[in-house]
Amino acid sequence: MSAVAASASRRPVGDEAAALRLKITEIFHSIQGEALHAGWPTVFVRLTGCPLRCRYCDTAYAFGGGEWRTCGEILEAVASFEARHVCVTGGEPLAQTRSLALLEMLCDAGYEVCLETGGAHDIGQVDPRVSRIVDVKTPGSGECARNRLENLALLTPRDALKLVITSRDDYEWARAFVRSHDVPCPIFFSPSYGDVPPASLAEWILADRLPVRLQLQLHKILWGDTPGR
Repeated sequence: MSAVAASASRRPVGDEAAALRLKITEIFHSIQGEALHAGWPTVFVRLTGCPLRCRYCDTAYAFGGGEWRTCGEILEAVASFEARHVCVTGGEPLAQTRSLALLEMLCDAGYEVCLETGGAHDIGQVDPRVSRIVDVKTPGSGECARNRLENLALLTPRDALKLVITSRDDYEWARAFVRSHDVPCPIFFSPSYGDVPPASLAEWILADRLPVRLQLQLHKILWGDTPGR
């Protein structure tokens, strides 16, 4: 193993990990609106930056800006909300490789941790205690070519796939995807906000007897399309 590879494979621990810095857009307390932990009070740690530009992105404000904070400072902020669940999101969290150390530290601290990732990065190095919510980008997203299909073989029952549906054509593409890929985790279909009526997506799923879960963004039902909620 080369010195570079050895360095990359060694995960920082203890004080070294706590001193690592990540660029953070916001840390806030809300209700988890999506996927496996929907409904739980959750602390969201939103990292800055994303290499994708999905047409329907609702967190474009996280593409730039942000502030550098150490993992120790992040854990202190998370603890102040006294919640059991923590979601590391973005932007794209895995675009910052130090997010791997943060995820491990959150697990070590006893939190129920999930990661929301756009599906273009390798999820293989994520701590196995983390529930990985992995996007599959449909053609309507504009980023379908960026799907890293190698991630499908890494999924476990603790994880989930999420597909955002922007049109009937998108739905038919997603239906074919589900039927041609056998994964061990739940699959969620979510209507693109303002593009597909939720009732229409529900009817399509029922008509096709498709083994997926309809997902509405609970936080938007509660508060609308508001940053930090």
